Amino acid sequence: MELTSFYPVICTDKVAESRDFYVGLFGFEVTFEADWYVSLRRGAYELALLDHAHPTLPEAYRNRAAGLLLNFEVGDADAEWERLVTGAGLRAELPLRSEDFGQRHFIVADPNGVLIDVIQPIEPTGEYAAQYV
Repeated sequence: MELTSFYPVICTDKVAESRDFYVGLFGFEVTFEADWYVSLRRGAYELALLDHAHPTLPEAYRNRAAGLLLNFEVGDADAEWERLVTGAGLRAELPLRSEDFGQRHFIVADPNGVLIDVIQPIEPTGEYAAQYV
């Protein structure tokens, strides 16, 4: 298989609200927009939003996204905490903290309840250091 692109599509009943969230807070730009589908891009990264009730989906799968976690790796998790939680007022689902497995991170949620893990890689400690390849 020659893969030319790969990106997540969030099935939602909040297409416009989700578009505004990812454009306004995460710097994505709209590359295509209909009332039922929005394609977003930020550099090499893509994300799409799809009305969960649209007939392009098989009927048995017309549900809102659930159990989804998007990882956003950043250079400074503390600065993003200040910008997103302190400044923009997003609720922290997991507070800013450093993990022994090599992450400084926090988690917020988008308008759909999709979790966004804002991660700064840090040096792992102890047993975790040996688990990296």
